[in-house]
Amino acid sequence: MAEQQTYKKVIIAGGGTGGHIFPAIAIAHALQRQWPGVQLLFVGALGKMEMEQVPKAGFEIIGLDIAGFNRGNIFKNWSLPFKLMQSRARALRILKDFQPDAVVGVGGYASFPMLSAAQKMGIPTLIQEQNSFAGKSNKILGRKAKAICVAYDGMERFFPKEKITMTGNPVRHVIANSTVSQAEGLAVFGLNGQKKTLLIVGGSLGARSINQAIKAGLPELAKLNLQVIWQTGKLFFEEAKAAVEEQYENVLVKDFIAHMEYAYAAADVVISRAGALAGAELCIAAKPVIFVPYPYAAEDHQTSNAMSLVNHNAALLVKDNEVQHELMNKLKHLLKDERMQEIMSEELKQLAIKDADDRIARKISEIVQ
Repeated sequence: MAEQQTYKKVIIAGGGTGGHIFPAIAIAHALQRQWPGVQLLFVGALGKMEMEQVPKAGFEIIGLDIAGFNRGNIFKNWSLPFKLMQSRARALRILKDFQPDAVVGVGGYASFPMLSAAQKMGIPTLIQEQNSFAGKSNKILGRKAKAICVAYDGMERFFPKEKITMTGNPVRHVIANSTVSQAEGLAVFGLNGQKKTLLIVGGSLGARSINQAIKAGLPELAKLNLQVIWQTGKLFFEEAKAAVEEQYENVLVKDFIAHMEYAYAAADVVISRAGALAGAELCIAAKPVIFVPYPYAAEDHQTSNAMSLVNHNAALLVKDNEVQHELMNKLKHLLKDERMQEIMSEELKQLAIKDADDRIARKISEIVQ
């Protein structure tokens, strides 16, 4: 049996944001633990961050020339049908060359052509649906998928009930198993252990509305006797840095935080987008959070993700179009209410799943067998 396991081959397809890429890498590591010698191949979208992040994690990746539907400017979609046809043909070639035992889709542009082609060839497929509201692509793929791993209740609205397995969302191993103390987290960022720490994260690419609200609210933040770790994303970094460097010494601006386990450990309260990965990580970190869901996510799934935690008294929510007026008010209210912070932290702990990557790896093993 051990010899056979050595020769298993799995393709992991998808990406676009850290919310897709880091869970995919976590699944890959879990497969390596389960099947020593397993051959893994990632397939992503050319020009997207997976083409950089996956090789950094030590895995091979092939890029498809594929993009999603542009909701903001429909005239930019003229080349989309051609890219879809090209990516489907490329996907078929990849499958014939690599001959995987299974193909796993984690969401993102490359996921649909790879899983669709695999299903056509009779190769077992598994969908890792991260969000509480499934997108159109995954709903289509779910009809022929062998298994669908989910992180939220009620997903039979979108998929055949008998195919669904509750696994949770995979979180980076260093976060899921972090033993970093708050003192250690604060030391890494050079922060003061006598002050409350606010962590602001807009996802791996940043969040413009949150960034603008924080910039406008810097005078109010200064009055709260807080220290702030502000991850801006690359596009807003210089603007944020210029805004704080003259008079706000307690605000630390970062374009990207590679070691989030230290940032979560340092934080007392968090402001975040409501991507599936952020939600899963914050459940494990168990830090009180105010979500500002990205309003243009497909099917508004970030609001759905956030509400699943809000309904458990595990989070607060501010709508994106109200962030300029409401974020600071809600933050001040939360900081004053120690009991609310305790309740949110306890509820988050109850919702945390630390071994989602291993659960998904076991499910992949089942569909291969």
